[in-house]
Amino acid sequence: MNEQYQEGLKGTTTVGLVFQGGVVLASEMRATMGYLIASKKAKKIYQIAERIGMTTAGGVGDAQQIARLMTVECSLYQIRRGRPMTVSAVATLLSNILNQNRYYPYYVQLLVGGMDENGARLFSVDAMGGASREEEMVATGSGSPMAFGVLEDRYKKDMNEDEAVSLAVRAVRSAMKRDAGSGEGIHVVVITQDAYREIGDQEVREHFPALPA
Repeated sequence: MNEQYQEGLKGTTTVGLVFQGGVVLASEMRATMGYLIASKKAKKIYQIAERIGMTTAGGVGDAQQIARLMTVECSLYQIRRGRPMTVSAVATLLSNILNQNRYYPYYVQLLVGGMDENGARLFSVDAMGGASREEEMVATGSGSPMAFGVLEDRYKKDMNEDEAVSLAVRAVRSAMKRDAGSGEGIHVVVITQDAYREIGDQEVREHFPALPA
């Protein structure tokens, strides 16, 4: 039973990439418990600040707790300092929290992306608190090998927003076709200096109806 539960924690695909003018975060929406599809509408991208989002892979409870904690910390920083936290500061704080709990770890793998005074920023943070800045693109979860194959082949530094969203959707769809832990719909978030915008599965289908994986 424990082996099946641990296997269930691995089922996710999330993608982050930097484009000209912002960051795109994307995920599928399947939550698994071993061989059971526990939810077809699982939330895996959280807005933790006005222009910062976080994707989650791993245990649902741990991911939700971390998202709540980081949302509060970002709000408190804004109130106390009168300015928003930078993406780098958020990644550093998140790294410290996870590292301090490494003996009783949060079973998560996270992406933090957004816009601040320094421009578009994207970080990958593991369960032990290791934080790495990603200059271009990154994927996490059990479907990441398939997603990386698409990202590595098609990513360009000078992509516009539509091209970036299209590539993120293509990468997640590729993972959904081969990874049993990834499936159902696709949730996409676009973060620019002007807005934090969520693109649901319905809008993805309307804008990219015939997009191949």
